[in-house]
Amino acid sequence: MNKQQLIQQIQQKKSFLCVGLDTDINKIPQHLLEMDDPVFEFNKEIIDKTAAFAVAYKPNTAFYEVYAAKGWQSLEKTVQYIKTNYPDIFIIADAKRGDIGNTSANYAKAFFNTLNADALTVAPYMGKDSVEPFLGFEDKWVILLALTSNKGSQDFQYLNVGERMLHQQVLQTATTWAGSDKMMFVVGATHPEELGEIRKMLPDYFFLVPGVGAQGGDLQTVAKYGLNKECGLLVNSSRGIIYASNGPDFAERAAEEAQKLQRQMAAVL
Repeated sequence: MNKQQLIQQIQQKKSFLCVGLDTDINKIPQHLLEMDDPVFEFNKEIIDKTAAFAVAYKPNTAFYEVYAAKGWQSLEKTVQYIKTNYPDIFIIADAKRGDIGNTSANYAKAFFNTLNADALTVAPYMGKDSVEPFLGFEDKWVILLALTSNKGSQDFQYLNVGERMLHQQVLQTATTWAGSDKMMFVVGATHPEELGEIRKMLPDYFFLVPGVGAQGGDLQTVAKYGLNKECGLLVNSSRGIIYASNGPDFAERAAEEAQKLQRQMAAVL
């Protein structure tokens, strides 16, 4: 999916919602556990009920890799289901990869060719040669970790590096590796003022913004500081949507929560 196609989806749905598919088998409704692939069945129902309100899905691969081959199969089936039934929806593999060049090249093939995700989260710590292999795929995206929403982000990301903080240096340097048609940045919703500063630095790039909902981030504040003329935001909500209920009505309740966010997004757009 290219940038213009993503923007068109946002405009058509009046939404910049990304639903995180962080599917924990210990939290899904009990009746699904009787099925051959309860994780996929859970994802399928969530997708069917929320696709009208979302422009992206973001499976966090740790929730699938923990079950080895069976978990990867659930992930593959989930991605294929979205591609087949909702081909205009953006798929982010949240795997946070990044290593020496030849290793990164194989990570890129795994997620872009084998899995067929549209985007992959990548850790920038090892520098340019660890990120470049992910950038060589047409209409595929690197989403680089910049300023994350967890408490531990204070440990390193705010350290001064010359006249800038480390996360600002990462952002500034990474823009020399790829333009806004190939690269996005993770900027947590729990840092709204910093989000505004980053938007000033990078007026044209998309930001993937986790932390709205369960982690305490506020959508209105994120929109205030982060929107640009093309929207420029994908706001992720995981637990607040997919675990809105653990009963038989789980998918309907997820749809209600997704629609609430979509309506707020339509208002700010």
